[in-house]
Amino acid sequence: MSTVSRPAELTGDYVFDTARTRIAFVARHTLSTRVRGRFEEFSGGAHLDGDRPSESRAWLTIRATSIRTGNRQRDKLLRDKFLDVDGHPTLTFTSTRVVPVDEARYQVTGDLDVRGVSRPVTLDAVLTGSESDARGDLRVAFRGGATIDREDWGVNWNASTTLMIAPKVLLEFDVTATREAQCAS
Repeated sequence: MSTVSRPAELTGDYVFDTARTRIAFVARHTLSTRVRGRFEEFSGGAHLDGDRPSESRAWLTIRATSIRTGNRQRDKLLRDKFLDVDGHPTLTFTSTRVVPVDEARYQVTGDLDVRGVSRPVTLDAVLTGSESDARGDLRVAFRGGATIDREDWGVNWNASTTLMIAPKVLLEFDVTATREAQCAS
């Protein structure tokens, strides 16, 4: 495998490698207990512009029923009461702006849609690696996240929920994406 070192070499359209990508969250439950969870079914992609990072963009669609915390009863509650998966089967993120902080760090602002409510979110993203594999496919890896207030999206069960579960939720991602083959004209 060879490592890609110049940002211009990263330009192209990418598809998230779902086997190597993790979309997760952490929420604080009563006292100091943390509940960690992940989404197992999603699709996403990005267009990276190595010469003009501000022209880059990303998108993600998550199947809400794929939420997993390691506790079936809690997962059912999250699906039914918090995410309302029957009425809102997907969560989506579509970037609207990419601001480079330095050569490896970016602030990616976009619209996060949960339960039919769309709100802007800014994710901190770090390019953690890029390389060509033995077949010549270029892969890039990013990680990062953002802290959101779930109540901004109406993700709440009832009034006592806020006493048991903090409204702030840490969203985390660890993405590996593969560049799509370039089409010859």
